[in-house]
Amino acid sequence: MKRLFQIFGGGLGWSLGGPIGAILGVAFANRIHDLVEGEKSSSSYTRNQQSSPSDFHIALLVLAARVIKADGKVAQKELDFVRAQFVSMFGKERANESFAVFRKIVDQQIPLTKVCNQINGFTNHSTRLQLIHFLFKLGLADGHLHQNEVEEIRRIARNLRINPYDFESIKAMFSKESDTGWAYKVLEVSENASEAEVKKAYRKMALKYHPDRTIDAGAEAQAAAKETFLNVQKAYEHIQKSKGWS
Repeated sequence: MKRLFQIFGGGLGWSLGGPIGAILGVAFANRIHDLVEGEKSSSSYTRNQQSSPSDFHIALLVLAARVIKADGKVAQKELDFVRAQFVSMFGKERANESFAVFRKIVDQQIPLTKVCNQINGFTNHSTRLQLIHFLFKLGLADGHLHQNEVEEIRRIARNLRINPYDFESIKAMFSKESDTGWAYKVLEVSENASEAEVKKAYRKMALKYHPDRTIDAGAEAQAAAKETFLNVQKAYEHIQKSKGWS
C-alpha cells in the first residue's frame, strides 16, 4: 500500500512540477499514507493544504534536506531549528505540516543539479541569495558549521548561479566576532579600503539585499531578506567603529 502511494505521488509530482514535484509527490504520498494509518485525521490534512506553499517555501524544504544530511547525520538540534524557522515563517499550523513533509523529503535522494535548475527557473537572484543565507543558519543550528555542510552549501550556491564573492559574503555573516576580517568580507572589500570605498560597497550591498528585491517571492523570502539586510548594516557599522569613522 505504501509503495503504491509513493509511485502515485512521485508520478503526479513529476508531471506537475519536474524533479521538485517528484520529490514532493513522494513526500506527500508518504505523508498521506501515515495519515491513513492513523497519525492524524485525513480531514486535518486537507484543511492544512488550503494554504498553498510559496516557491521560496518549497525550495527551502528541498535544499534544507540536502544540507541537513551533509555531515553524515541528522542532529535533533538541526531538526528543532528547521521546525522553529518554519513556525516563525509560516505560523504554527502550517509549519507543522511543512515540517512533516520535510521529514519525508530528508529520507529521499535529491538530484542537486536538476533541482537547482528548476529553482533557477522560478526565482530571481535576490531570492536565491536568501536561500543560501537560510542554509548557513541551518548548518549552524547544532552550534558548529561542519566543513561538509559548507561544501554542500557551496555546491548548492554554484548550481543556483551565486558567484563566489556573494557566497563568501553570506558565509562571513556567520563568522565569529573574533574574525576581524568578517565585516570586510560581507561588504566584499579589502581591509585596506578607504572610507569612500567602504561606503560605496555598503550602498551596493544594501541594494543587493534589500527586502523589496524579494517581494515577488512572498512574505517568507522578504522576512529572510530583512535579516540579511541587517547583517550588511551590522558589518558597515563595525567597520566604521573600528576605523573611527563617523
